Amino acid sequence: MDQLVPTEKYSPYRIFSAEQWAKFRADTPLTLTEDEVRRLRSLNDPIDLDEVRRIYLSVSRLLSAHVEATQLLFEQRKVFFNSDDAVKSPFVIGVAGSVAVGKSTTARVLQELLARWPSSPKVDLVTTDGFLLPNEVLRRENLMDRKGFPESYDVGQLLRFLSAIKSGQPNVPAPLYSHMTYDVRPGEYVTIDRPDILIFEGINVLQTRELPKDGKAVPVVSDFFDFSVYIDAQEELIRAWYIDRFMRLRETAFKDPKSFFHRYSELSEDSARAIAEGLWHNINLKNLRENILPTRPRADLILRKGADHLVETVALRKL
Repeated sequence: MDQLVPTEKYSPYRIFSAEQWAKFRADTPLTLTEDEVRRLRSLNDPIDLDEVRRIYLSVSRLLSAHVEATQLLFEQRKVFFNSDDAVKSPFVIGVAGSVAVGKSTTARVLQELLARWPSSPKVDLVTTDGFLLPNEVLRRENLMDRKGFPESYDVGQLLRFLSAIKSGQPNVPAPLYSHMTYDVRPGEYVTIDRPDILIFEGINVLQTRELPKDGKAVPVVSDFFDFSVYIDAQEELIRAWYIDRFMRLRETAFKDPKSFFHRYSELSEDSARAIAEGLWHNINLKNLRENILPTRPRADLILRKGADHLVETVALRKL
């Protein structure tokens, strides 16, 4: 049973075409300019103002409703506990999906749209890249070819960070990552200080764990989410986007001698494409099939893209 088929009787989702979804924008104002959208989008992502109007303004309006409802529940709990000293917990949004599918662009666009609500909330964005184990550790554990798989992350650090955020603690450090060196940046952090909204983006943020036999609590990253978004597309489309991005990076960022992938910039086009195909099939496709795609049904909102890299259908979990 495919629960994302619009006619599926037992689907927990309501399915909308992009045109249907666009109507839910209502009076949500467009607060971004074309230049700002160009700055926010990742390499090879064609998102423009029309796509923001068509998809992301409605998403912003939906998230606004969820944030307001959560804030109201927080106030009601204060009355329930007869306490005025409770610390407000940030609203946490998880953004998941494969490599090259457009997670980073979606996260950055949402951050800007949410921060420009009339209430001017403080919106921070953190990616899971900084929580990867250092390359030194991955090599020692023979995990470099599993980078991005669940076992390549410092799960304890991830859970401690999110627990501190949801507890309303001030000045929580989030580790940083360098895509140039393809490694965490030792001793470097960004400080997250009690945002109203935190967007947490990464390929495996909806990952689950095996259930314990003794009933002990086994927290997972998504336990700390108030809302989650999955960016979806067919395998072959993602493969094409990944290969195309790799080839474009070969002509740009990879040319920097400091780049971890600099050696690929010196290969012939055919050799570089063969490397990209190998990386896709041996690492990223395996991760997608084994770990990422199986988490899609756990998302509250699924944005499914078509061949032009733009959203074609939207699936919203029923209440």
